[in-house]
Amino acid sequence: MRPEEFSAAVSAGEFLEHVEYAGNRYGTLRREIDRHLNGGRSVIVEIELEGARAIKRMLPDAVTIFIAPPSMDELARRLTDRRTDSDDEIAARLSVGEREIAAMAEFDRHVVNDDVARAGGELIGIIADVTGIPPKDH
Repeated sequence: MRPEEFSAAVSAGEFLEHVEYAGNRYGTLRREIDRHLNGGRSVIVEIELEGARAIKRMLPDAVTIFIAPPSMDELARRLTDRRTDSDDEIAARLSVGEREIAAMAEFDRHVVNDDVARAGGELIGIIADVTGIPPKDH
């Protein structure tokens, strides 16, 4: 979507949530979510804190899941080990992480990402619980 189209969609209230992050604009179009929900399907969106708050305000029955790092030290290690961000970018991400972790109690469910297989299994279990659809064997 071109910047002027995005701005017009924001003004028209077409987004459930929208955010500017790192110079780019992102949003979740309400019509896309409604299309799936009206078709009897569940929807999963991966968004940041303010987006989750906005969706919860607009769709109070939405189930929110916070995926947390095991600790701030571990988050710092993971960001550093990726070697994709500068020290300033890592510091900014850690600041955001602290703010988000402080808001974790606002979420309906929590998963600690200390082990990918375990955390993934827990997430699948939550989704199965919420949707009533048992997970398929892989």
